[in-house]
Amino acid sequence: MSGKANPASLRSLLGSLVNNRSLIFQMTKRDILSKYKGSAIGVVWSLINPILMLIIYTLVFSVVFKARWGNAAADEPKTQFAVILFVGLIIHSFLAECLMRAPSLILQYSNYVKKVVFPLEILPVITVLSAVFQSVISSAVLVMAFFIFNGYINWTLIYAPLVFLPLVILALGLSWLISSLGVYIRDIGQSIGVIVTILIFMSPVFYPLNALPEWMQSLVLLNPLTYIIEQSRIVIVWGKAPDFIGLATYSAISFLISYACFVWFQKTRGGFADVI
Repeated sequence: MSGKANPASLRSLLGSLVNNRSLIFQMTKRDILSKYKGSAIGVVWSLINPILMLIIYTLVFSVVFKARWGNAAADEPKTQFAVILFVGLIIHSFLAECLMRAPSLILQYSNYVKKVVFPLEILPVITVLSAVFQSVISSAVLVMAFFIFNGYINWTLIYAPLVFLPLVILALGLSWLISSLGVYIRDIGQSIGVIVTILIFMSPVFYPLNALPEWMQSLVLLNPLTYIIEQSRIVIVWGKAPDFIGLATYSAISFLISYACFVWFQKTRGGFADVI
């Protein structure tokens, strides 16, 4: 790998995020708008899509199948299953979008690679923030639906950003890692699709965790989505406070993984121009 070594310290990372905050904002805005370029109503689709999906889930699972979540109480609203399911889908969709876009991220912005002054490390940040935007819109639809179905909103909803943040940190780190690998190993994009599919079925999106045998619960808990999905449902649906110690531990591990991935990205970016 050629080129000048790029700084990989935590200070350099924070400095880059602060100094390039305006560029990050503008490019994130452009990235969000580009998804709906050419459509008549543009970014409004980011609101319409989750509304349509929630309506479909409600009709299929609550009305047609009359599905209940685990040992649900008899007086539980029939629409509760759809809401619980939607929580898991929002969490999975966020990570899936970050992982699916990461392998081709540097290749997508290949014209920036040979520009020495351009901070390549912000590209994964832009992708993650774009995915966060869609997750926020979907979450707003979820909360609105919960209020319509139940007539109230749990005050513990205020903890939702705290629960979601550790996954955002982890997704950023994985985006740094996979976007770097995607430059040198072009086949990684194919494997990511398989991994994303495995993640949704190996996490409690469609089923409660306690419905699995104990040995399988331990396996599913290794999935980074599982804990965040469970905690999100606790604060949004069940109206209880989250596991603060568990979230602190998850956050610390996510930060360490993310920083290690950033270091990898900085160490390998010197050869991007040679490969591309």
